[in-house]
Amino acid sequence: MRSRFLKRLDRINKWRMERLSNRNFLVILAFLVGLIGGLAAALLKGLTHFIASALQNDVEWHIKYSIYFIFPLIGILLSVLYVRKFLKGKKFEHGITPIIYAISRRSSRIEVHNVYSQIVTSAITVGFGGSCGLEAPIAHSGSAIGSNVARFFGLSYREVTMLLACGAAAGISGAFNSPIAGMIFAIEILLPEFSIPAFIPLLISSALAAVVSRLLYSEPLFHTALTDWEVGALFFYFLLALLIGLFTVYFSTLSQQVKVWFSRIQNPYNKVWTSGLALGLLILVFPALYGEGYLTIQQILDGQFDSIVKNSLFSDYRNLGWVVVCYTVLTLFAKSLASLFTISGGGNGGVFGPSLVMGGLLGFAFAYGVNLSGIIELNVPNFVMAGMAGALSGIMHAPLTGIFLIAEITGGYALMVPLMIVASISYLINRTVMKHSIYTKVLAESGDLLSYEDKDRTVLSMMKLRYVIEQNFILLKPEETPLDRKSDIIHSKRNIFPIIDEERKLLGIIYSERLFSILLGEEEGAERSFASLAQKPIDIIQENEEMERVMQKMNKDDVWILPVVDSEGRYLGFISKAAVFNKYRALLMRQGAYLE
Repeated sequence: MRSRFLKRLDRINKWRMERLSNRNFLVILAFLVGLIGGLAAALLKGLTHFIASALQNDVEWHIKYSIYFIFPLIGILLSVLYVRKFLKGKKFEHGITPIIYAISRRSSRIEVHNVYSQIVTSAITVGFGGSCGLEAPIAHSGSAIGSNVARFFGLSYREVTMLLACGAAAGISGAFNSPIAGMIFAIEILLPEFSIPAFIPLLISSALAAVVSRLLYSEPLFHTALTDWEVGALFFYFLLALLIGLFTVYFSTLSQQVKVWFSRIQNPYNKVWTSGLALGLLILVFPALYGEGYLTIQQILDGQFDSIVKNSLFSDYRNLGWVVVCYTVLTLFAKSLASLFTISGGGNGGVFGPSLVMGGLLGFAFAYGVNLSGIIELNVPNFVMAGMAGALSGIMHAPLTGIFLIAEITGGYALMVPLMIVASISYLINRTVMKHSIYTKVLAESGDLLSYEDKDRTVLSMMKLRYVIEQNFILLKPEETPLDRKSDIIHSKRNIFPIIDEERKLLGIIYSERLFSILLGEEEGAERSFASLAQKPIDIIQENEEMERVMQKMNKDDVWILPVVDSEGRYLGFISKAAVFNKYRALLMRQGAYLE
C-alpha cells in the first residue's frame, strides 16, 4: 500500500516537473499553505474563545478571579497530560526557538503532529487562563504545515525552508489579521538573509491566511480611534523608548533565569503544581494576568483607565490615579513572571502576546503618570500602541514586525513615526546588552544558530564529526612486520596507516614514506614489528569534539589528517582537512540555496 502510494506520488512529481518550474510550483504550494494556515489560525482562535467563554459564562467579574484562579493550573495540567498520553514517543516543543533550530539543524523538518498538537495544547492552556500568547503556537503549527507539504512533494532544502517560513507567516497573519506583519515576521525571525523572490510566496501565504481567518473568525484583536501624534510629545516617546528598552533587557534576563529554575525540577507534574499554584496566586492579586491579557489593553484603549484595578482586590482605590499607575507597574512585572511560569511549567504558548501586553501596560503607566503630574497632556492610547511595538521589537529583535503589526492591527498608520522611534531605540538597547534575542540566545550558546555574522564558525557548528570520518585505511596489527604486509602497503591509496590491537585500540601510526624506505632497504626494520615502528600521532581527536575545536588542533600543528578515537581509545578512523573542506563547501552551497 505504502509503496504503491510512493510510486504514484513519484509519477505526480515527474509530471509536474515536466510542466511546471520549481518557482511556479512553489507559488502554488504557497497558496495551499496559506489556505491551511488560515484555517488553523481561525480554528485556534475559535477553540480558545469557546473554552474561555464556556468557563466564564454568566460569572460576575468581581467574583470571577476568586473562583477561577485555579483554572490556569488545570489548563497546564491538561496540556501536559495530552503531550504525555497522546504524543507518546514523539518530541513536543513549543515557541519559536524550535522552528529556528529546525532550519539550522534539522533540514527544516518539523514533525507533522505539530500541525494539530500545537493548536490543542495552546487552546487548552490559554482558554483556561494561562498567561501566555497564541501566536507562537500558531506560527509553529503553520511552520509544520509548510514543512510537511514541501517534504511531501520531495522539495529541496531551500524550498522546504521557504514553505516553512510561508506557514509561519500564514499563522501570524491569520492570528492577527495582519498579512504584512506575518510576512515581515517570517523574514526577520526565520529568514534573516533573503532575496526579493522570497517575497512572492510569503506574500501569497500571508495574504490568503488573513482572508481565510477573517472570513471564519472576523473579531478584530483591537479596535481604537487613534489620533495623529504631536511634535510636542516627541521627547516623551524617546523617554518611553528608553524605559521599554531597559524593560526588555530585564525580561530577556528573567526568561533565562526562570528556565534555569524550572530545569531543576525533574518531575513534569511537580512543574505543573509549582507553576499553576504560583500563577493562580498572581491572578488572584492581579486579575489582568488571566489569559492573554488583550482584554485589559482594549479597555485601556477605550479610555477605561481604572479597569486594571476595578476588578481586583484593590478596586476601592480605583479612583486614585497614582494607585492606578503603581498597580499597573506591579501588574507589568507580575505579567512577566506569569507568562514565563505558564510556559516553563508545561503550558503551551509564547511570549509574543505577553510582549504586546507588557509593552501596552508600560506605555499606559508612563503616559497616564505624566498626565497626572500636569507636565503635559499625552494621548494615552498612542503611547499604549507605541509601548507594544517597542516591547515586541526589543524582546524578539524584530523592529519591523513590531512597527507593522501594531500599525495593521490598530489601523494606526498615523503613528508610524513614534512607532519607528520607540521600536528602533528599544531594539538597539536590547541588542547592545543582549546580542541575541530571547529566541536565539540558547541556540547561539549551543552553536546551533544559523548566523551570517560569523559564517565560518556557523558552518563548522553545523558539521557533525561522525559524517566526515574516513575509514578506508589499511589497518596494521602490532605483531605484524612491513614484509608481512608488503603488498597491502604498496597498493594502498593512503599515505598513513593506523596500528591497532585486537581490541581496536589505537597504538600509533606510521606513514607510507617511512614504510617504502624500509621496504627498499634504505632504512632497517623490514622484519621489525609495527609495535616497535609505531609513531605517536601529533594529536588525537575524540569522537565527541566540536568541529571548530578539531580545526583549531589541525591549524595549531599544521597537519592535514588526524586519527579519531572513542572514549575508550578505540580507533574509529581519520579526519582530514580535505574531507572537512568538502563538507564545508556543501554546507555553504546549502546556505546559499537558503538565501535564494
